[in-house]
Amino acid sequence: MRYRSSWMTLLGAALAALIVSACGGGGGGSGGASSTANSANSGNSTASSSSPTVTNTSPAPQVLAANAVRVTVDSGVSNVPNMPFVSITICAPGTSDCQTIDHVLVDTGSWGVRVFASQLPASMNLPQQKDGAGNLVAECMQFFDGYTWGAVKLADLRIAGETAASLPVQVIDPNYASLPADCAAVGASRNTPAALQANGILGIGVFKHDCGGNCVQQAIPATYYGCGASGCTSIPLAENYQVANPVPYFTTDNNGSVLSLPTVNGGAPSVSGQLVFGIGTQSNNALGNAQVIGVSPSNGTFTTVQNGTTYSHSILDSGSTGLFFQTSSMQACASPNSAYYCPGSTQQLSAMIEGVNGVTSAVTFGVANATSVAQTYNGDAALPLLAGPAFVTSAVFDWGLPFFYGRNVYAAIEQQGTPGGTGPYVAY
Repeated sequence: MRYRSSWMTLLGAALAALIVSACGGGGGGSGGASSTANSANSGNSTASSSSPTVTNTSPAPQVLAANAVRVTVDSGVSNVPNMPFVSITICAPGTSDCQTIDHVLVDTGSWGVRVFASQLPASMNLPQQKDGAGNLVAECMQFFDGYTWGAVKLADLRIAGETAASLPVQVIDPNYASLPADCAAVGASRNTPAALQANGILGIGVFKHDCGGNCVQQAIPATYYGCGASGCTSIPLAENYQVANPVPYFTTDNNGSVLSLPTVNGGAPSVSGQLVFGIGTQSNNALGNAQVIGVSPSNGTFTTVQNGTTYSHSILDSGSTGLFFQTSSMQACASPNSAYYCPGSTQQLSAMIEGVNGVTSAVTFGVANATSVAQTYNGDAALPLLAGPAFVTSAVFDWGLPFFYGRNVYAAIEQQGTPGGTGPYVAY
């Protein structure tokens, strides 16, 4: 279950165009021996459930601590709704040669930093990552319907008051080396901000590296490459050379993160919240009464049961612009809007989330007619009632950004200790 991310388009019936993106899932995690043997444990060691309303309140967005950065859901790069953005600063390692990049997607469903070469000054010298054999490392990052391609380079990442030094990042560049055929065969190129619908990705999910143990022992096609004068060849790659989640490489506040967004009713032109680093490390990231949902240490998933259907590969994914799951209880919209559901009236639904640690949590959510939403809230960036069947298999329930509105959502990183136990887990 590697790189379950994608982008898609929804054309509103009465609109010229409303582009909707879905960046789901992420990589296969660290897997195997590199993951913790036990899932997260919480104070609620027996099954528990939440009330229909959200009980924990988002911090006031105007008060930003040193471990917090503003998150904005706005029109972004391509007028795509339900995309949370932050600004990050990329620096040549150990120098003050830096570039701040705005509208970088906050993605709890993937891990690793990805920026475009076109967003960096030509004069900035980021050393390219080399593996143990001296190969220049490049990556094909796979999504549902496409890929990003580029060199893996080392950079100091600065965000809020946190720094990850000499972090391996993907610098997306369609002109780097010669694109391998197996990468091109993945699907559409997402090698420009317009195609990606963001200026980069800040992948801060529950794993440390974007392929982890899956890539250590064998070369996986359309993943990592060693590049030279004769082209680029698939290679295995040790975890310390792989594109990395920056959070565990911060000096402090490095065991996870909290994404806090306000409640949205119907729609809003934009909303502002916070991304807070650390779990239980500062007064602004206490776990409180959040329910800890243990996730698989190999792929980061848990179980959702909805309307009698069990979705065994479920994720909490801020990079998805809707709730994505397959059901026969609602009709998809007519083409070209078939990526989304179009019920006759707004549906109030419920589901049970079940963690691998045995904790259960009841969740209520709404699904509106996507075509009507596109008409009624034309131009709004925050749309909490979007859901659809697109890009997911029958086993997947993708709890995208609508789930995050009005909640504090925690992502605890594998092998890192927290007040809720050792990651990986999610909590809310």
